[in-house]
Amino acid sequence: MLILEFKVYGKATQFSAMDEPLRTAQFIQNKCLRYWMDNPDVSKYDLNKYCAVLAKEFPFANELNSMARQASAERAWAAISRFYENCKKQIPGKKGFPQFKQNVRSVEYKTTGWRLAEDRKSITFTDGKQIGRLELKGTRDLHFYPVDQIKRVRLVKRADGYYAQFAVAVERSQSVEPSGKAIGLDVGLNDFYVTHDDHRAENPRFLCTGERRIKQAQKRVSRKVKGSSNRRKARVILGKRHLKISRQRKDHAVKLARCVITSNDVVAYEDLRIKHMVRNHWLAKSINDASWYQFRVWLEYFGKVFGKITVAVPPHYTSQECSSCGAIVKKGLSIRTHICQCGTALNRDHNATRNILSRGLATVGHTGSYGLEPGNAWGEDTAT
Repeated sequence: MLILEFKVYGKATQFSAMDEPLRTAQFIQNKCLRYWMDNPDVSKYDLNKYCAVLAKEFPFANELNSMARQASAERAWAAISRFYENCKKQIPGKKGFPQFKQNVRSVEYKTTGWRLAEDRKSITFTDGKQIGRLELKGTRDLHFYPVDQIKRVRLVKRADGYYAQFAVAVERSQSVEPSGKAIGLDVGLNDFYVTHDDHRAENPRFLCTGERRIKQAQKRVSRKVKGSSNRRKARVILGKRHLKISRQRKDHAVKLARCVITSNDVVAYEDLRIKHMVRNHWLAKSINDASWYQFRVWLEYFGKVFGKITVAVPPHYTSQECSSCGAIVKKGLSIRTHICQCGTALNRDHNATRNILSRGLATVGHTGSYGLEPGNAWGEDTAT
């Protein structure tokens, strides 16, 4: 599935009308969740049928396209099924009990409720929400894909406006010349990552760079009267500055991951549990700013696109184990140099990447080790 995103342009009345399907989608999702709480034995298809009951009972729900109502019910069921799976797997801690939504920012249409123009430069929404025709601006060309390949259309609200996302049923695959290289990556805070040959990528620290402007925007919001138009404008400015940092992180992760994948045939990296690491309140901001998980997601995605091998190895003792003799050398986080009795003296991260690469190469060829499912090492079914 390929997602193509375009920014939409229209009149002020159209943007006001676009808020209505978002509120309706939130209402239906919350009503379906309440229906499941009152009737725990309901299934996914029962929630879809319940959408028709809501449409008869509430006129504003009937104005939304029927498939868009079902898509909202499917979102509620996704949260319910994830909760059931976590309970079956006996995941420690909270199981992710479904919560009521307070600020839904997207609504999803399936194959009805919208119509593309012949030139593929505008889209018209045909349900009862009176959105009408919207102009599409973007760098991608929809002429490459037939309309019947577009399975979903989403309206997404962000701080800088509305966007239309098209989910196209097409498999993306590209071929590059094999490089014959294997690489081990160790992500960090001083450097974004270190490779087994001691190559280092700089950590851009986008949040630290833009934090001063964010604090200024936050102060302006707090000084305005609640409910006033000036406070609303200040919140928009604050949202745009957060959105800019989010886009910078994504752009950095995408470009770096693509470069790593196209330059190597085997990529080994640590299988880190980021949500556990951010519990350390001294490092949480820096870890989130580094966007390690997003980098890993794009590594695995491009590994599948280019047919390269991506291996997630367990992080246990990668920094403590000597990459030359295998001895365990205990050291704290403040000690940045690995010194072993065998005479090996390396940077701590450099030593870790050599261990990561050796474990990754040991995994390739007999997938299933180190907690990997069959096929994960080849990027066919990524760990994330």
